[in-house]
Amino acid sequence: MSDIPIDPTTPGLRLLDLLDLLVREARPLSLPEAVAACGWPKPTVHRMLAQLEAGGWLQREPDGRRYGLASRLLRLGEGALGASTQHGVRHAVLRQLVADIGESCNLTALSGAEVVYLDRVESAFPLRLELRPGTRVPLHCSASGKLFLAHLHAARRQALLDNLTLSRHTAATLTEREALDAELATIRRQGHAFDAEEFVDGLVCIAVPVRASGERAVRCALALQAPSARVSLADLPQFLPRLTQAAQALARTL
Repeated sequence: MSDIPIDPTTPGLRLLDLLDLLVREARPLSLPEAVAACGWPKPTVHRMLAQLEAGGWLQREPDGRRYGLASRLLRLGEGALGASTQHGVRHAVLRQLVADIGESCNLTALSGAEVVYLDRVESAFPLRLELRPGTRVPLHCSASGKLFLAHLHAARRQALLDNLTLSRHTAATLTEREALDAELATIRRQGHAFDAEEFVDGLVCIAVPVRASGERAVRCALALQAPSARVSLADLPQFLPRLTQAAQALARTL
């Protein structure tokens, strides 16, 4: 069968190009911002945004003006990441990391207003909390969630937090916006995040960012979790060099 030439400007491919643009921007865009970024006529972009919103691929931000990624697109991205040929490589990196440090480690991504587990390797110790890929945890009280929040574009972070219920999970959960904002500023300065028994009593965690080459956005987070009876919060920074090394290896698979 002879090859059939494909026009890259067909409407279907243009919709995908617009989705790709929004993903790469890593923040919700208004109609004028999307027009400026893609260079297409305003009526065309407006129609495309409306189509993607109607199809469940995009959703309006609370201000009603900006378009962000909707759950349908996020699920597609998660599925593609998990099914890609690089999944085995990423899992091997996690397995080796756990073998080296002896504690459970996971790879997560931001999914709407939650963190989703893409992959996880458990410690060999009997005292552990088993969380399977696909598990979702809150943003405000998990190390990975706070890491994602800290590195979001300021406008998107504010929009998320303005609509996020800071539910209490333990006595250590940050439920005041001012305290959480201060914590996120610290995370931006130091480059990593802690969970000081904020999500589950007796469980501490440290997370580092995974960035694709040349990107500022945090694509994924790599985290270590351990019972505080075995690893104290003060002990966690000793794992940073090995976690950072593994994060760099994971980044090469994105």
